Amino acid sequence: MTDSYFEEGTLVGVLTPEPIDRVLDYRAPQGGCFLGAFVEVPLGPRKVLGVVWGPGRGDWDATKIRSIARVLDAAPMREELRIFLEKAGAYTLTPLSQMLRLATRVPGLSDPPSMRKIYRLGQGTPDRMTDARARVLATLVEYGGLGFTLKELADLAGVTSSVVKGLAAQGAVVEIDTPRDAPFLPLDPERPGKPLTDDQQAAADALRLAVRSGRYGTTLLKGVTGSGKTEVYLEAVADCLRAGRQALVLLPEIALTSEFLHRVEARFGAKPAEWHSGVTMTERRRAWRMIGQGEAQLIVGARSALFLPFRDLGLIVVDEEHDSSYKQEEGALYNARDMTVLRASLNSAQVVLASATPSLESWANAEAGKYTRLDLTARFGAAVLPQMRAIDMRAEDLPGQAWISPTLQAEVRARLERGEQALLFLNRRGYAPVTLCRACGVQVGCDHCDARMVEHRFQKRLVCHQCGETKPLPETCPACGVTGKMAAIGPGVERIAEEAARVFPDAKLAILSSDLFGSARALKAQIEEIAGGQTDIIIGTQLVAKGHNFPRLTLVGVIDADLGLQGSDLRAAERTFQLMRQVSGRAGRAEAPGLALLQSFQPEHPVIRAILSGDEEGFWRAEAAEREATGMPPYGRLAGVIISGDDATAAFDLGTRLARNDGALRAVGAMVYGPAPAPIARVRGRHRVRLLVKAPKGAALQSAIAQWIAPIRQSAKLRLAVDIDPQSFY
Repeated sequence: MTDSYFEEGTLVGVLTPEPIDRVLDYRAPQGGCFLGAFVEVPLGPRKVLGVVWGPGRGDWDATKIRSIARVLDAAPMREELRIFLEKAGAYTLTPLSQMLRLATRVPGLSDPPSMRKIYRLGQGTPDRMTDARARVLATLVEYGGLGFTLKELADLAGVTSSVVKGLAAQGAVVEIDTPRDAPFLPLDPERPGKPLTDDQQAAADALRLAVRSGRYGTTLLKGVTGSGKTEVYLEAVADCLRAGRQALVLLPEIALTSEFLHRVEARFGAKPAEWHSGVTMTERRRAWRMIGQGEAQLIVGARSALFLPFRDLGLIVVDEEHDSSYKQEEGALYNARDMTVLRASLNSAQVVLASATPSLESWANAEAGKYTRLDLTARFGAAVLPQMRAIDMRAEDLPGQAWISPTLQAEVRARLERGEQALLFLNRRGYAPVTLCRACGVQVGCDHCDARMVEHRFQKRLVCHQCGETKPLPETCPACGVTGKMAAIGPGVERIAEEAARVFPDAKLAILSSDLFGSARALKAQIEEIAGGQTDIIIGTQLVAKGHNFPRLTLVGVIDADLGLQGSDLRAAERTFQLMRQVSGRAGRAEAPGLALLQSFQPEHPVIRAILSGDEEGFWRAEAAEREATGMPPYGRLAGVIISGDDATAAFDLGTRLARNDGALRAVGAMVYGPAPAPIARVRGRHRVRLLVKAPKGAALQSAIAQWIAPIRQSAKLRLAVDIDPQSFY
């Protein structure tokens, strides 16, 4: 046996993604196996996926140790990925088996290599069109040229396989024999990019120099909205490709990938690999395998792309690095932005954190000299930053059940007359956040959560935004039984759209809200239609704030700028500042100047004043000083502990026991607060209790928490989850 190869019969340790808290001993199969090999092993009556993690421990009855069933046809997991999973698991207090699950979410990994038939859109026309055939063709158009297996295409279109076969016989669908996983087309880094301004060129040169160093480093690329950050970091990608290394670009929203892919194709002559939930299973398997073999140079993906088996990763870009969607809030609780820095350090790779409104954590790291900072202070070309003004809603004459102020209405009309677009922004999905009985005052809540149900009028349903439970809109009060007294209270985007249709009857409206689209491709199509100027007024949630470029958009109206300032969230001011600056930045990105109007009942609030003044550095300094004075992140450490169970009393009892036995925490200078009911005290029928651990910045928090919770025995009835560096506190 060498350090990386195990002869047949040798004892090896295999890690599986099954919920088992240790590496299991097996014997190497006939022909032996390499360290990191993906294998299939017997586990009880089943055969499961595993990875050869190292030599066996030998602490098990040798006569009962079974052999690895077979080695899978996939490049072995490289050492840096195994170390990354171990370190990320240790940091987030996540079991290693659960971390491995993140790195093996690939369909068909155990399938043998072979030829396969895939189906794409053809040139022919069917002799007759049926609903089923139309659905197949619409699916192929919607997914824009991707290949499907027969089963995938039939399932997505909701038809039988014979419908697809019939279309293939007539040439409307093309059936192709192809290797199971073909390499991606090579990207050409020598193709000329867009001309850069002096500011952009200086930033691009600095990033290229960092990439050429072949060492780890992190750069905060802070540029105002519309300053061309993408073109700058694509130059760093080009240098990474020239060096023969792989690059990863993380995006916070699937809807952003369509425009970004077009820009990549224009720059490098071919499309990159994609990794997100909008990609077919066939393409996911292909991407995973080709990345491991080094046959995919550039990968564009969601946060989970961080766990792909890169062969030689040289650059990771985190676009819109401040975005909260980089935090995984279920299962393994990790922040992809922070884990990116860990992964890059293990791969001697560069990180670029790009944002117009960076997270306070990144801002502070740049201030402390841990990150390099590059600034782009002007918009690209003729575009200038939008003017920003507040509309004092206390002075507006607005009737009840109306939310678009007369001042904002007048500005929208002016844009419509000039053939420009306007955006009405409200960060609240659905029609109304509360449905109330005017007879008895009861608010309709979810049966499984302590949350009010949100009316979604387009779906004619009430929806719980915590667990997804839905029920029909009630005509009779479920509490007092009175009919005709149910009323929708407050606005969501659907209600703003209804008002806009009434106030601007001749305008073409589009609503951008994640719950209104059946697939990622449908959402992309709507965004492309808006960008093409086929819409007059856009009504949207925070989805519209994420990097979209709408050239004809010159007015942004924020319906409720005060919305995010309510509550006790640690990051309320930061998030409101980021969201308002980001959404305002959608205006005036071409030649026509932009205007952003913020409707507010408290325009004198310090955050609203900071947004309007544009003094971003002043805002960050004030926010940083406040956090530092209270020892809050990034100048202190937090961990959330969530106990959930069927029985509220048992959950509270466990929380109380933990709070009383906090010696391990006090030993590192940490304090525990709670237990207290979580703000949403019941989700999916389970009662939730929270504790908050606060510690000094340098405290060994993870080891202390691990020691603190070690005596706890979890069960299906009572679960405990630890959230290191929590982003939300619900």
